[in-house]
Amino acid sequence: MSAAAGSDLLLRPVDELAALIHGGDLRARDLVQASLDRIEELNPSLNAFVDVFAQDALAEADAIGPEDSRPFAGVPIAVKNNRAVQGRRLTFASAFAGDFIAPYDHNVVARLKAAGFVIVGTTTLPEWGILPTTETARFGPTRNPWDQSRTTGGSSGGSAAAVAAGMVPIAHANDGGGSTRIPAACCGLVGLKPQRGRISLAPEIGQAFLVQDGVLTRTVRETAELLDLLAGPTLGDMSWAPPPAEPFAVAASREPGRRRIAMTTLPPVPDVEVDAEAVQAVQDAAALLESLGHEVVEADPPWVDATLEQAFVLSFGPAVCTQIRLAAMITGREPTAADMEPLSWALYELCKSVDSISALLAEFQLHAAGRALICWVAGYDALLTPALAEAPVPLGTLDPMDAENPLGAMARAARFTPFTPALNISGQPAISLPLYQREDGLPLAVQLIGQPAGEGELLALAAQVEAAHPWADRRPTL
Repeated sequence: MSAAAGSDLLLRPVDELAALIHGGDLRARDLVQASLDRIEELNPSLNAFVDVFAQDALAEADAIGPEDSRPFAGVPIAVKNNRAVQGRRLTFASAFAGDFIAPYDHNVVARLKAAGFVIVGTTTLPEWGILPTTETARFGPTRNPWDQSRTTGGSSGGSAAAVAAGMVPIAHANDGGGSTRIPAACCGLVGLKPQRGRISLAPEIGQAFLVQDGVLTRTVRETAELLDLLAGPTLGDMSWAPPPAEPFAVAASREPGRRRIAMTTLPPVPDVEVDAEAVQAVQDAAALLESLGHEVVEADPPWVDATLEQAFVLSFGPAVCTQIRLAAMITGREPTAADMEPLSWALYELCKSVDSISALLAEFQLHAAGRALICWVAGYDALLTPALAEAPVPLGTLDPMDAENPLGAMARAARFTPFTPALNISGQPAISLPLYQREDGLPLAVQLIGQPAGEGELLALAAQVEAAHPWADRRPTL
């Protein structure tokens, strides 16, 4: 297979690739080799991977033939390096985590393996997954395939770069404040944050307030198919989302019917300026939805609250710092400022200074804000917003190494990505769609927000929009 043919192959949907293998038209080894060749070619410049498992991936692919009944047998995939892959390094992109070898598979990894995906490597993220950019002291910056001077977003930035560049056809991601939707918007991909509790966080966590796992894809159909694969509780979970009435892929294939959709460009973070192209994208998307027969109403949610940013930090921060404490248990020593980036250390020190009452009050405040948003959105079928407030920022804009003002990067991040964290607070599903392009050619996305546990209806609407204004054939020039 030629290099050009291999790279084109990796841009095809995963169900089509699986069908080629099941039909005997493509060997799993050839597909995995094409992925490894593309990684070898592009990763030195894009820096999307922490580790690549070339020999083991090829050996696994050699054992896969047309008779393999697993739905995605032989299709290569990458896993973000904050989920355990048995026998592989789990670093969280932090020097303090060292080269810890995971002794088990995370639930998401186990389900991907059971479906036949071949994990070719693990991808980069910001240290501990804190920032919406992927630039670390340990591994360096990950570069956007559309413009290598700019961010891929974060925290699933390595996965986004890998899919956008055609190194893998699909990649794992997760989202605690936009970490799937932001990289999708930066890199021209589809990124869904499912309903809270939809995908089990086993075996480490029984439930999580903010974080949900998922994938980065080129098409809504692939996102729906992978949600069917990953969704559902595991034994021991403390809570889970209600099961859907039908498979998500089936729901996504249905016409959504006439919907009443609210649209807003009002950012939840006070005093944030949304750039003109992001505003125009929402207006264009609203016009597209109206042309498809939907009612679109301009209406601003009651989500502007100057106190919520601090409350979010007091809830998000302890979730991050728990990872640091787990790393301390593994390494057998207490962390020091020299062990991590200034931002991570400042957040860790802040969390240690917060008493339990203040932390619980912050979470209660977020619960109230989430309930208010859900109640407001209940008056509509969906809400349309910008995905980002500005273009993917130049590398170095969000600087976790700024020792003089370490938490300043988080404040700057809020101005870049004000529209995503609110949905982690409310828990309802939200999806980033790369509908347009900026004047300079960078991807330009909008966000659609659905009803609680309403991923099926949201995916159906997203698929209808995609069919009317497709994006999957757009390619960065590499």
